[in-house]
Amino acid sequence: MIIPFALISLLFGVWKLRNVMETREVHLDFLSVLLSTVAFGGILYGFSTAGDKGWSSPWVYGTISVGFIALIIFIIKQLKMDQPLLELRIYKYPMFALGSGISVIVSIAMFSGMILTPAYVQSIRGIEPFEAGLMMLPGALAMGIMSPITGKLFDKFGPRVLAIIGLTITTIATFGLAKLEIDSSYTYIVSMYTIRMFGMSMVMMPIMTNGLNQIPQVMNPHGTAINNTLQQVSGAIGSAILVTFMNNRTKAKAEELIVEAKANAAQAGAAPTPEQMQQMQDQIMQNALLDGITHSFLIAAGITVVAIVLAFFLKRVKIESAAASMDLKKPTK
Repeated sequence: MIIPFALISLLFGVWKLRNVMETREVHLDFLSVLLSTVAFGGILYGFSTAGDKGWSSPWVYGTISVGFIALIIFIIKQLKMDQPLLELRIYKYPMFALGSGISVIVSIAMFSGMILTPAYVQSIRGIEPFEAGLMMLPGALAMGIMSPITGKLFDKFGPRVLAIIGLTITTIATFGLAKLEIDSSYTYIVSMYTIRMFGMSMVMMPIMTNGLNQIPQVMNPHGTAINNTLQQVSGAIGSAILVTFMNNRTKAKAEELIVEAKANAAQAGAAPTPEQMQQMQDQIMQNALLDGITHSFLIAAGITVVAIVLAFFLKRVKIESAAASMDLKKPTK
């Protein structure tokens, strides 16, 4: 289903896309490309498969280890190069570094919500995938509608106010999702998810724009590439960790409920029929999975609280006073 949309994008890119900046000849360091591929590929693969194969799987900890070793070598190499593949020295600029850190936390919360919410809607409520997608549509529309509005608000108020308000809304909505029940209404589910996405829409663009404003303008491609990479990697890692928390919590709760059910059956003195046994098992798994999902949402809410604390240290950066400098050794305060 995605292929037609990809082809349309490709055709429009070939037909309409034009260079607006001057091109220049650059040298591509193939060793850096190889290291970055192994590093990010290994880390992403390891964390993405941890939920299915378990953290004890050699494929999981092996690929993660190889990925981190390649990442360390990649970072050291980039810091020593005059023309690196990724200019990591832009982290000397405090607002870019802070914005990047907040963006990582928000990405963890956003990607995990995109996994946990469908898990609840489909696995516990038994809602069809198409209907589940429609339930998440208002959240996506809220982010799309808020994009130009957030830009106007950023010009007027700066990043700190928007980030604090947006993260507070996100945290409250995430706590709301941590209170889901077996019979929570459609209105409650859609409302909490939409409010959560609305809060995130007030955070991502302002903090990333403010961070890019502080670095030299010629370094913006590096800053954008770093932010995009970190969003994907942190989203995958955060989702894997929260799914692991969900699975562990679900397993522990299921064992607890099974012991309780056996004790109740022994007290009643009558063995349940096969139909009753199957119904009881289904109910136990539903309740256990619900407990795992809400527990993971609670952890996600705690993660966003950390981002709120960091948001208080944001400072507005003016392009003309910050991005004009091209000396990475003397970052603007």
